[in-house]
Amino acid sequence: MKGDISPLLASGTLLFTGYDDDELKVNGTTYNSGLTIHRGVLTAPWGPNRLSELGIDDLMPFTQSAPEVLILGTGRQTRFPDAEIMTFMADKHIGFECMDSRAAARTYNILVAEGRPASVALFLPSARK
Repeated sequence: MKGDISPLLASGTLLFTGYDDDELKVNGTTYNSGLTIHRGVLTAPWGPNRLSELGIDDLMPFTQSAPEVLILGTGRQTRFPDAEIMTFMADKHIGFECMDSRAAARTYNILVAEGRPASVALFLPSARK
């Protein structure tokens, strides 16, 4: 198609294709839990049910072959984890962005389409602090 500006993505690239309060869809498959996508591998279920329960151990997999940026989807609203976690990510030199889970899913898709090495960890959109 002349003038086609859609990104050329490798077959099997994991992208969010939908979300609702109690589910996330990746490539058309529904997940009813928090999940991560790191280096092309989806892990579900992932993490605690609430941001207040998030610990450094939950983020350790991202320190192996660190992404340029890790997007943390914090549930219904944008929130930030404990300062200890923010410091840990900074010490590992991993870009760390927190936003509501719906925005995080969209942002991840955009970064992947741009060819950027991004990873994502999402709480369900209905998750609360």
